[in-house]
Amino acid sequence: MKVTTFAIKIWRWASLLFVIGALVWTYSLFPEMVAVDFADSGLAERYVDKEHVFYIVMGLFLVNNVLITGIARHIPNVDPMNLPILKRKEWAQHRSELNEHLTNWLFCLVSVINTIVGFSLLALATINSTSYKMDVFDFSWLYYASLALVLFVFLLPLRLLWPPVHDDKL
Repeated sequence: MKVTTFAIKIWRWASLLFVIGALVWTYSLFPEMVAVDFADSGLAERYVDKEHVFYIVMGLFLVNNVLITGIARHIPNVDPMNLPILKRKEWAQHRSELNEHLTNWLFCLVSVINTIVGFSLLALATINSTSYKMDVFDFSWLYYASLALVLFVFLLPLRLLWPPVHDDKL
């Protein structure tokens, strides 16, 4: 197992526990009506029941962790000539490396979505809390961090543009 594969697996499981913990903790802290949309002044414009927030996040969690992970588990069964990558013939000769790249990418996508959802829940709980005097603008960093993570994940498949190097050329 490569170091990157190990790191992505650790990140996926840590993000899974993080989003579950954030969901349970924030559900216990949320008021009955949770402010989810804010005006330019920072005042809440739209409220949602905390049960609806829970079910929306749980639905996203299940789609993310079951559907995308299920797709990742079926990558080795797909014919490499049917995959939407360039230089399929070269990658077909190195099937184990191709499988590792694609499954790592999908697991990394799952980890990024879990991480963004977890931090968003914590920010939403803090904004709706009466204990803290923080407003929605104090969490603008979350938007930029999420954007950077998503950009990172969608740049990872660029590695598939170059076929693997044969062992005799190393």
